Amino acid sequence: MTRRAYPSDVDDETFAFMRPYLLLAPEDARQRVYALREVLNAILWIARTGSPWAFLPHDFPPYKIVHQQAMRWFERGCFENMAHDLRLLTREDALRDGVPTVAIIDSRTLQSTPESGARAGYDGAKRRKGSKIHLAVDTLGNAITLLVTPADEQDRAQVYDLCRHIREITGGNVDVVLADQGYTGEQAQVDAAVNEVELVVMKRPRGEPGFVLLPRRWVVERSIAWTARFRRLARDLERLAQTLVGFHWLAFAVLLSHKLSPILQTLA
Repeated sequence: MTRRAYPSDVDDETFAFMRPYLLLAPEDARQRVYALREVLNAILWIARTGSPWAFLPHDFPPYKIVHQQAMRWFERGCFENMAHDLRLLTREDALRDGVPTVAIIDSRTLQSTPESGARAGYDGAKRRKGSKIHLAVDTLGNAITLLVTPADEQDRAQVYDLCRHIREITGGNVDVVLADQGYTGEQAQVDAAVNEVELVVMKRPRGEPGFVLLPRRWVVERSIAWTARFRRLARDLERLAQTLVGFHWLAFAVLLSHKLSPILQTLA
């Protein structure tokens, strides 16, 4: 690399771990003109800064090349697979079983932009038009699954899909899902039970004024806050929902790789 490094650039050990997940074609393939690592660094720069693709600095590969490769990686689930494996390593490093038995779910509404406006909905509770990110994490805050809907979709209406994805990803190991009062309702309980999951709604104590910290509920809120470190996720800047999902998995993969940096150094 001949240019000056950006704070978002991936280090040697982390790239050594990520590289096998990103090789959709041999690294020395004839059609490859730009180094794989530099394309990855360009995508990380976009994710961290929130810049439009066309504003990518000139010392990176051309933005059209970077955008095309990012879409390929998102479509193939490269960063999602990476995040799942990093979650397993994180849990084992914390002396937990690799596969969780409890998940926590919540949603976040992202303000729409002209790019995403065609699929945006109006969230009456947040008084915001945009998209909702429905996230499920383990008790350490590591992402298990996520999905995107218009913001006018009710949280409780996503219980079936979230529980089904959680069970598929964990091999049926998760049997308890924690949620807030937005998931209250008989249908939500039925949707969870169909997937052999117990939905536990943790309600705010009656008569308690001001902010109340509910046990374990703060974990998913913290994970949502972690993604705010990536300015590309500050608003819904994507035309396609799958691109928004891809950037979230990229964010979780980067966050977990930073957390596991000492371990990745031993694996490199």
